[in-house]
Amino acid sequence: MDVREKIDLLPHSPGVYRYYNSEGTVIYVGKAKDLFKRVHQYFVPPERLNTKTRILVSKIADVQYSVVDTEADALLLENNLIKQYKPKYNILLKDSKTYPWICVTAEPYPRVFLTRRLVQNGSRYYGPYSSATYAHNLLDFFNANYPLRSCKHKIDSDSILRKKVRPCLDFHIGRCKGCCAGAVSIEEYGGWIEEITALLKGGVGDILRRYRERMSQAAEALDFESAQEFKERIASLEKHYSHSIISAARDTDADVFSLVFDGAEAFGNFLRIRSGSVVQSLNLGFKMNIEEEQESVLSSFLAEIESKFGDLSKEVIVPFLPDVEIPGVEFRIPVKGDKLALLSLSLKNAKEFQFNAMKQREHTDPDAFHAAVVEEIRVALGMKEAPVHMECFDNSNIQGTNPVASCVVFRGGVPSKKDYRKFKIKTVVGANDFASMKEIVNRRYSRLLAEAPDDLPQLVVIDGGKGQLGQAWEALCELGIQDRITIVGLAKRLEEVIRIGDPYPLFLDRNSQAFRVITHIRDEAHRFGITFHRDLRSKAQVHSALRDIPGVGEKTEQRLLMHFGSVARIAAAPPDDLAKLVGPALAARIRAALAAPENSLG
Repeated sequence: MDVREKIDLLPHSPGVYRYYNSEGTVIYVGKAKDLFKRVHQYFVPPERLNTKTRILVSKIADVQYSVVDTEADALLLENNLIKQYKPKYNILLKDSKTYPWICVTAEPYPRVFLTRRLVQNGSRYYGPYSSATYAHNLLDFFNANYPLRSCKHKIDSDSILRKKVRPCLDFHIGRCKGCCAGAVSIEEYGGWIEEITALLKGGVGDILRRYRERMSQAAEALDFESAQEFKERIASLEKHYSHSIISAARDTDADVFSLVFDGAEAFGNFLRIRSGSVVQSLNLGFKMNIEEEQESVLSSFLAEIESKFGDLSKEVIVPFLPDVEIPGVEFRIPVKGDKLALLSLSLKNAKEFQFNAMKQREHTDPDAFHAAVVEEIRVALGMKEAPVHMECFDNSNIQGTNPVASCVVFRGGVPSKKDYRKFKIKTVVGANDFASMKEIVNRRYSRLLAEAPDDLPQLVVIDGGKGQLGQAWEALCELGIQDRITIVGLAKRLEEVIRIGDPYPLFLDRNSQAFRVITHIRDEAHRFGITFHRDLRSKAQVHSALRDIPGVGEKTEQRLLMHFGSVARIAAAPPDDLAKLVGPALAARIRAALAAPENSLG
């Protein structure tokens, strides 16, 4: 039976399907609400599929499936099978780390310690923690506030009666109450463990209320020593948990998911909120080898978190709905209030995770990093072609004097300084930035069309608003290349991107690499133009003071400046000193010219 005959026999039931290649290797695992409908979506005319999916379908030699009761079961089974088979075309986790857990052992006097191994022996595990430092800080906090035992001895009533274990140094210095010697009851010790597990579950609010009640009761009973002890514990708890308590959402118990998509990659953040406190947080990266809907990626994220952290909360806050329904779980897309603030916090973490991953890649694989940045710019600006070659123009003049312009070039997302160009404005009189922009764009691309017509940029950035952009666009139209180049303006006031024909500006994410590169090329054009303008002003000042004097040429000017250091010192030099260099007649003309009111240096 061939593949198409098999898929015609698929049931209309929820389940998981597996695609095999000719070698019998699983190449894709997918879930479905309706196996028949979902699998048939792959076997359609090739032109209706994207390139990557066409490649996948061309390699399918066999189809197998498993029927389950619900979509939620299909999601979990899919997640397990992906981990088992690691199919080539599935969404793959980019996260291969093992995360630490805090373990509370199943003993009469439980131990509390950090581990990366989960052993099914009745112990309770809390986590995992994406930051080992944070997990160690939690343990330090527990040890500082609760006299827990640190030894690994087996301690029970028999070992205490037989005195099998001698008290260690921790007992003598007061860090342990002496479980091994029976100096603390199982009930009292268990009370401390109960508080610790409550804190690990996010119950800091309940414990704080309990401590405040006990502090008040102790104070009323004139037991000021106990009242002070509870006061210190309250202060310690508030200090430790203040950074993770979200005051606007103190009563919230929820899981929060957010995703940032970047081409074939996605960066996700998960937060578990208990009584407004962030008790767990995890960042995960996903790589998509075929086109995947965002809803499907979110479902994979949910399944992975459920496999790591256990059942999801009854309320799950998401930026959009996943493509599965999970019994007992309500998905909520907030539009305002405290829960929107929680989603924004998660999104901020996901973007920070993306930024750090990109920065790391910049050092480890710069070519891939810059290619990703160029692709990000293409998507952000809605371009058809990736802007591998970008150019930016900037005008520079002060009150109309020495008007100049600059053109800087980026190739592959980085400056190509050998291709930078500077221009003196030739046809425009006075400070007319609009006309100057049209002139330099026209000059730049008319020459490029003549010398290297295949080297036109994909993107041109104009440092300025609608006026400068409009004039640059006119220049491209006159040259007939307006359809070959995307041109945008970057206004300084709000850093908004202005596009031809769009009445509304585009605001790029200020944390994105696209924003960083576009503002970098603008700043580089401004720097290059200002430097050129400053050089011309300096030369103009020297020219007006010396070159206009009859008999003073370039070599005489250089000899005078090298000897005296500046025009002002030449004007103040004794006649004999000046005459020794240029002769009496020229020295007299120089002194007279520099003493004239229009050349006054005062």
